[in-house]
Parts: sequence; structure tokens; C-alpha cells
Amino acid sequence: MARSSRHSSPQFPGQRTHPVDEVLPVGKLALYGFQHVLAFYAAAVIVPILVGNALGLTHEQLVYLINADLLTCGIASIIQAFGIWKIGARLPLVQGVTFTAVSPMIAIGLGAGGGVAGLLVVYGAVITAGIATFLFAPFFSKLVKYFPPVVIGTILTIIGLTLIPQGLQDAAGGAQLAGHPEFGSAKNLGYALGTLLFILAVVRVGKPYLSSLAVLLGLVGGTAVAWAFGDVDFSAVGNADWFGVSTPFHYGMPKFELFPIIAMAVVMLITMVETTGDVYAIGEITRKRVDNTTVANALRADGVATVLGGVFNSFPYVAFAENIGLVRMSRVMSRFVVVAAGLFMIALGLLPKVGSVVAVIPHPVLGGAAISMFGMVATVGIQILGKVDLREERNALILAVSLGAGLLPSAVAPFFDRMPDDVKAILDSGITLGGLTAILLNLFFNVLTRRRTMEIDWDDIEDDGPTDPAGPPLGAAAH
Repeated sequence: MARSSRHSSPQFPGQRTHPVDEVLPVGKLALYGFQHVLAFYAAAVIVPILVGNALGLTHEQLVYLINADLLTCGIASIIQAFGIWKIGARLPLVQGVTFTAVSPMIAIGLGAGGGVAGLLVVYGAVITAGIATFLFAPFFSKLVKYFPPVVIGTILTIIGLTLIPQGLQDAAGGAQLAGHPEFGSAKNLGYALGTLLFILAVVRVGKPYLSSLAVLLGLVGGTAVAWAFGDVDFSAVGNADWFGVSTPFHYGMPKFELFPIIAMAVVMLITMVETTGDVYAIGEITRKRVDNTTVANALRADGVATVLGGVFNSFPYVAFAENIGLVRMSRVMSRFVVVAAGLFMIALGLLPKVGSVVAVIPHPVLGGAAISMFGMVATVGIQILGKVDLREERNALILAVSLGAGLLPSAVAPFFDRMPDDVKAILDSGITLGGLTAILLNLFFNVLTRRRTMEIDWDDIEDDGPTDPAGPPLGAAAH
């Protein structure tokens, strides 16, 4: 892992308060905090939309998921940045729902019958996994050496490759149109391609700050074009309430089933690796000391946020790499800016009308944006794998076999259809299956044989990171 000596001093001569702990004037806190919300918003709402659509939720239920997500994101970000007791890294880290959990949650929910019934099983697994994350945090922070670049890079690559097909399905019109003539129509593909091209154009010609908003602008632009052609219905927005509070266990008491819990625990194990990378990356950017205690505190915050997610009708949480890139770009390092961003998120989460607007985004538009986002997840994994000596047979086998395992559920779906539902909930996810394979193969080849492996050096990764601040640092795991 990163060498703590490189973080041991603030290195800001003449300044008693480290920039991370500096409290800015209220006006600047509001301005910079809202900028974090803009950079984070598009990625934040995509997960509840993907999961809600896959489980067949109604428009009203989907709106509720979006608002619950924003509310919990705000609370989680404040906990992570401000810190309470040993909970929270006290660094400018924004919390959001992890992409890692998308496929497993869909598999768990569909295995339980979809709809609200599926959500209840998902929430039971999320709450239990969050508690396990909180309890395991101090121990995991000492085990980071067992997750070398070949494991982390492989897992991130699998996450991207597994999620891309879901983006492509939305680009064709969404799972609900599968088997209908409209699925894959020229119009749907046109919306998706137009959205993707718009995002690429913004990144190509826009300034860094504008580039960081490319996905959000693409969603707005694509929806506007679809509305102009009569393919967006805003009537539900008018019927939505202006104010609403996400209440605990809105859909009923969660259901706790063993195999979904195991599947979600595996997901949280993978997200713990992601959060560790994010903490070291932000520590390097801000030149704030990061050690095992900082990592443990950050992981405890993930656990608490994930439990809150299950209680308040949302999902598992992790530090967002997108906002780490924004900190590097703006050089505004105060963690209290993230606290301000959290307050903005809470406010948005209390406005169902805002969630209703997001819920009407057409599937093809969402798919066009998702392709770029999920592809970038795989790209970050490939960049980390670039630091691995793949000429070494054991590393090559870890990557090769894990990729095969990760693609198995989507390539040979009937194989998993014949399994019991409980077993299917764990294995019928490329992310879970591929991630587990990478971890176990690394244990088999390197740890149990006491063979020395290269530890991931987040300092080196950050130093080698791209100068374009619109993208996440290479040392930061994507979500």
C-alpha cells in the first residue's frame, strides 16, 4: 500500500490548519458544495434507476427510490467527511451507491420474485452486509496487502465488462421491451448514440469543469431531444409532491435470507477494496496523512451508510471516485465543502418532484450515458492492470480465469437457471463470481505459498495519473 511517510506532514508552510480541516466562508462552502453535487448527481441516480427498472417497479416507486438514495447519500457524505467518533475518514470524500452491487442486487431481487418483494430481500441483505462491514473494518484495514494490483485491476475490469451489457440493453429500449418490435429500433439506438456522441463532444471541446458535467449534460440533452419528438411524458412530474420524507422500511420489513446475505457480503468485500483505494488517492491529492486507522474509519462509515441505505430504502454506499477528480481539479480540499454538498443532497432528497423528473429519462438516453460511464470503470481496471507483470504465469492465470468466471453468468445463463434460487443469488452475478475468483486465486497462488507479490502503491498510481481532472485518478476505484 501507499507509504505513509509521504503523507506524514501537511507540507503547507505557515498554515497551522491543514486545508482539509479549513472551514471556508459560507458562500464558498455553498458554491463549492453545489459543484460537488453537480459532478456526482448523474452517477448517483443511475443505480436506483437501473435496479428499479430491472425489478419492474412503478414510476412512483422509482421516484421514491431516487429520493431515498439522494437523502441517504447526503447523510452518508456528511458522516464520512465530518466524522463521528471512529466513523468517517474526515477527508473530502463524497459517498454514493456503488455500481458493484447493481448486478447482484438485480439477481437477488429477481430471484425473490421482483418488485417490492424482491426489494425486501435486497434490503435485508444490504443491512446485514453493512453491519458486517462496520465490524470487519479494523481488521480489513490490516489485510490490504492481500489485494495486489492484479486483484483490484481484475475486479474493476470485470465490473465494467459486466455492467456494459446493461447499458446496451437500456440503449435498445430497456429490458421491459425485450421481445417486442420496439426493442433495438432505429429510434432507440438513435437516442442512445446521440446522447453518447454529445457526451464525447462535451469532453472533447469543453473546459475541464464542463467536462466533469458531461454525463449530466448528456442526460439533459438526450431527454430534451426525446421530449421534442414526443417520447417523454412529464405528466407524472406534475402529479408528484413538492415535499416528501423517506421513511424507514417504507416497503415493509426487510427479509433476511442466508444466500442473498452472503452475496451482498461478498459485494461489500469488493467495495472495501474500492474505498481503500479512494482514501489513499484523496490523501495523496490533499497531502493529508493516511494510515490504517484512516482506512478503518472510512470503512466504518461505508458500513454505517450501507445500513442506513437498507433502512431508508436505498442501497450499499462507497466513496465516489468522480468527486476525487473534482477535488484534484479545483484544489479545494476542505472536507466541510463535502459536508455542504451533503446538505444539498438531503434537500434534493426531500423533493419528490426532482426525483420524478429524473425518473422520466428515456431508457435509450440513460443507456447512452451508461455505456460511457461503465466503460470507464473497465478502463480504470485496465490501467491498474498495466502495472502488473502479466508475463508472469500466475498473474496471467488470475486475470484469465477471473475474466472467464465474470462473463459466465451473461454468456451461459441457462447454467444458472438450473441452480437453486439461493445459490443462484450468489453465483448469478459476474461481478460477484469474478471478484471471488480473483481473490481466491490470489490466495492460492500468492498468499498461501508465501510468494512475494507487488503491493499496490496508491502514491505511485496517483503520481502517474492523468492530468485531465475530469476523470477519476487511476488510484481511485470506480463505482
